[in-house]
Amino acid sequence: MTIYEQSVFIRANSTTVERCFTEQHLMHQWLNPALVCEPIGEWRMTLGSEFDFKLKIPVLAPSLHSTVIERQPGLVVWGFDGFFEGRDRWECQPESNGTTLLNQFEFTIPNPLVSFGFNQFAAGWTKKDMEAQLQRLKQVAERL
Repeated sequence: MTIYEQSVFIRANSTTVERCFTEQHLMHQWLNPALVCEPIGEWRMTLGSEFDFKLKIPVLAPSLHSTVIERQPGLVVWGFDGFFEGRDRWECQPESNGTTLLNQFEFTIPNPLVSFGFNQFAAGWTKKDMEAQLQRLKQVAERL
């Protein structure tokens, strides 16, 4: 199991921060432009809601099917399967002058060839991109 974990302090209340990872139009403002999150059916962030996260790579267009497996105010956990298996946790921790947003991405890659390729070519980029996404989310939340 590989775990990437990062956090960022945001000068906004937890309700505002949560909106950034639960509302489609806000999410697409900070999500990597090479990645699209498409709902299966209507956009909802309720337990059991399903999404496909698709990489915009010509010809391949790999996707990761995700389901909301845990949902509370200030918390969304997506479980996923596909070329990755695991979970992506987004949690708001309210503070007196803002919110700390924690993101934990834990996964395994069942296919040894895909795992090797990821570790050789994409692991470092993925971690840096996740950190950059948190900074972009922070900017969106602090503008609201």
